[in-house]
Amino acid sequence: MATGTVKFFNSSKGYGFITEDGTNTEHFVHISGLIDDDIREEDKVEFELKEGKKGINAVNVKVL
Repeated sequence: MATGTVKFFNSSKGYGFITEDGTNTEHFVHISGLIDDDIREEDKVEFELKEGKKGINAVNVKVL
């Protein structure tokens, strides 16, 4: 599992971005990919990457 920091998350729209530790790569995250129902900006999270309809998405996102 990769780790990172939530850069942005809009709970009313249901999406955001996570910056991966070590690479500083930003990954899209949709609310359907969350294990924890509530994540906030600056939360440290762990996640997996999966190919989605429009590219790589963070899935199985869990707050550390």
